[in-house]
Amino acid sequence: MAPHHTATPPRHLAKRLLRPLSLGVALSLALPLAGVSAACSASEGAVSGRGPGGGTQGAAGIGDPDFPEDGNGGYDAEHYDLALSYDPASRRLSGTATLRATAVQDLTSFDLDLHGLTVSRVTVDGAAARFGRRADELTISPATRIARNTKFEVTVAYAGVPDPIRNYANLGTYGFIATQDGSFVTCEPNGAKTWYPSNDHPSDKATYGFTITVPAGVTAIANGELASPPSTNDGRTTFVWQERHPMASYLATMTTGRFETRTGKSAAGIPIYAAVDPAFHGSLDTLYTRTGQITDYWSTVFGPYPFSSTGAVVDDYAAGYALENQTKPIYGGFTPDSGVIAHELAHQWFGDSVSITRWKDLWLNEGFATYAEWLWSEHEGGSTADTVFRNYYAKTADPMWGYPPGRAQRADLFNGSVYTRGAMTLHALRRQIGDSAFFTLIKKWTATHQYGNATTEQFIALAQQTSGKDLSGLFDAWLFQPRRPAPVT
Repeated sequence: MAPHHTATPPRHLAKRLLRPLSLGVALSLALPLAGVSAACSASEGAVSGRGPGGGTQGAAGIGDPDFPEDGNGGYDAEHYDLALSYDPASRRLSGTATLRATAVQDLTSFDLDLHGLTVSRVTVDGAAARFGRRADELTISPATRIARNTKFEVTVAYAGVPDPIRNYANLGTYGFIATQDGSFVTCEPNGAKTWYPSNDHPSDKATYGFTITVPAGVTAIANGELASPPSTNDGRTTFVWQERHPMASYLATMTTGRFETRTGKSAAGIPIYAAVDPAFHGSLDTLYTRTGQITDYWSTVFGPYPFSSTGAVVDDYAAGYALENQTKPIYGGFTPDSGVIAHELAHQWFGDSVSITRWKDLWLNEGFATYAEWLWSEHEGGSTADTVFRNYYAKTADPMWGYPPGRAQRADLFNGSVYTRGAMTLHALRRQIGDSAFFTLIKKWTATHQYGNATTEQFIALAQQTSGKDLSGLFDAWLFQPRRPAPVT
């Protein structure tokens, strides 16, 4: 995620992010602007699909101690089929969500996350199931117990006017946001539940199919690739998208509206889908070209591109930030410069393919993506990564020194330290182990955890294994201490 580069951010984004502006000119912090189930050891705060040991009711949270109400236990999500119909005029969404999952314990009931919206019917393996609502939990009781290790399918029919999340941990507004001509859908960290029932935590990834019907003349954009050309009947157009690679729930989108599009392939042959609201007509070709160039370059630095297509969407909703929606980063109300595009496309490796297991490890997403901006600046002949690092290090009174980025805090999840000091951690590591070991490590990281989830402890272990050095002191100083680390020689 990255904010729009404005001098005066919208009021509702005032605390959303503290992140550096694009490089090469000001090398200073921006004004404060406003993601295959995995498990880690109990001492790290386990996150998995499991509920309470031996029980038959899936837990109401997935096990992330900092976000205990997010996600759900008792099952692992495998695939979502979302059949959705949206009318921008009435702002009404109706849908049928089908989730295929595997039980990881015996289940007499389990939860899905759903915010607002009215559920009319639930079935499990085709049989009607009882269901109830409590806050953002949809509790489902199947007609018969689901045995551990059994695959099952739950279908939920629902409708209503989506209500986005507001002011959660100073994040402003996110989730399903209605626009004048459609919808702007950006869900980090837990806004997927505003438009479809899900296991809404990045530790439980799944593949997706989207069938989205909108009024003729409106374009519906989702993750992955179009499975067939759009079809129009009786004044309504249906778009069918498929994302065949595992995806965290917050990266899913159904952005709709009037868009101009361009498709093709990058120089390396990666399919590209670029779309802009007509208000940004003049930026389409540059957006398309830059997206292809940067995707191809990162493929040489981070390892092969992990998905089947790349892309970009610019909508006219003045969100003031960008989000790395899988395969299609979205830019809310501004034309992104190459630094922001580099940031969001780096997330396709760091955050999208390799996803965090716990939200406290968010620096593994944002630190890497911010460091990618520095690498892109260097690649383009601008400020080198070392110059950027030194300029930030010289800011002795910067508040980021009091916020250890290795422990992202629930109440201030997107603090600038997670971005800038996270990136500085990577550069300090690079200086300590040398370029050869550093870039070997990065490619090992993306290959080892491709399409899965990982933790800070796993990254530290791989760094030490790859370099053959004890790096515990370096990581402790840069990630976990609330003070400015000693200089890196």
